[in-house]
Amino acid sequence: MVPEAPLRETKHGLVADVEGWFVLNARDSRWRDYGPLGFFCNFEGKRPFRQLGFNINILEPGQVLGRYHRENAQEAFLVLAGTCVLLVEGEERTLRAWDFFHCPAGTEHVFVGAGDGPCAVLMVGARTEDEQLLYPVSELAARYGASAEETTPDASQAYAKFERPRREKPPYWSELPWA
Repeated sequence: MVPEAPLRETKHGLVADVEGWFVLNARDSRWRDYGPLGFFCNFEGKRPFRQLGFNINILEPGQVLGRYHRENAQEAFLVLAGTCVLLVEGEERTLRAWDFFHCPAGTEHVFVGAGDGPCAVLMVGARTEDEQLLYPVSELAARYGASAEETTPDASQAYAKFERPRREKPPYWSELPWA
């Protein structure tokens, strides 16, 4: 039998730090403010999920959801609210609420907030023991501020100019669909 994992109250929301099942509403979870990279909630505490990464990201228009990259694991994305631009394999696609993006391993991609308000994106990604990422230089992504300055497999190099995230919910929290 798998035990229920207790939730721990932190200053910025609830987390589960041990193995086990749990139920946690997104509005009660711990969020992080990544500045120009938007807000992020991954439902994890000190112990990451072993098989799947699962999170919600919120982007204001113009904010980028990371650096243009590719990885050796499958991902899936569902736009929950708002509008964003998907940069994928050198192309631009506008996505709106309920648009789904299947991202096989090796697919170059990144999201950019668009429209006239926040965009919420649900992200699910496979976790592998031999995670491999590459952040290629992309002219298209650079126009949105989403390209690494030079091609690198090193996330700390790709994200060097960004500050460490703060743990807090977005200021427009009460205006989001689930709040």
